[in-house]
Amino acid sequence: MGELGKTLLFVGALLMLLGALILIGGKILGFGKLPGDIMIKRENFSFYFPLTTCLLLSLLISLVTYLWRKH
Repeated sequence: MGELGKTLLFVGALLMLLGALILIGGKILGFGKLPGDIMIKRENFSFYFPLTTCLLLSLLISLVTYLWRKH
């Protein structure tokens, strides 16, 4: 049970750090406004899909999980 508790604490801390990076990163690093993000504005309609941002976040999460499993 102790090992499960440590793992849950680690995952929780990692999620908190990721959340903080997303909140701060959007303002500082320009996440959400990268080239390749799709934005369509019409008179009564707007559509936004952050394709490049999603790909970069997926790559980052994959790298973290790979390093975590390797450790």
